[in-house]
Amino acid sequence: MKGYYARKVHSLLGLVPISLFLIEHAITNFAAYEGGQEGFRDAVRKLNDLPLIFFLELFAIWLPLLFHGVYGLYIAYQAQPNLGHFKTERNWRFVMQRVTGVIAFVFIIWHVYTTRFQITLGNVTHDELGGWMHDIVTQPGFFIFFLVGVIATTFHFANGVWAFLVSWGITVGPRAQRISSYVCLGLFAIVTTLFMMSLFAFRSEEFADTASVITTTLQTMIG
Repeated sequence: MKGYYARKVHSLLGLVPISLFLIEHAITNFAAYEGGQEGFRDAVRKLNDLPLIFFLELFAIWLPLLFHGVYGLYIAYQAQPNLGHFKTERNWRFVMQRVTGVIAFVFIIWHVYTTRFQITLGNVTHDELGGWMHDIVTQPGFFIFFLVGVIATTFHFANGVWAFLVSWGITVGPRAQRISSYVCLGLFAIVTTLFMMSLFAFRSEEFADTASVITTTLQTMIG
């Protein structure tokens, strides 16, 4: 019974607030593509000007994300995929949800360490974050890691929304599940596109101006 409720909490947190945060993060990053360096700075400032931002991040992002990630690893460890016998769409969804969950967990920890944690340590400011990202994503290995991590995360998010609707009895019949599958596929495409456009924007020369100031610090941190 405890496992049942833990899975329900895990599922619910995946939708609210984690999925909402992922969408917000995609929109904030898209400001780098839409408005360049100044647009991204303004978007970051607006977020950090919110009242009680520390507690908002702690209770609406980091703690839910920590529980969802750690318990998700436990679920993935317990999983018993049967693709060898039944290569159906649902089985593929089952396996890919767990594989992408593990990749996303590793990627998010690394991403938080190289961005938010470095801001906390004072190695970079919010205004320098665009240049900091430029220095990271212009390195081929890290850029590929970002691409894989982002796609794994957005797939896990979109497929998780579909699974949530099924497991919570919202989409019951085959038709409803088929329609929600199309909707979630569209959601995956939109959010992934937003992140990809922002990644390529961070690679542009516009963000290199700030990057030149912090290159030494970044190389020391990851070297």
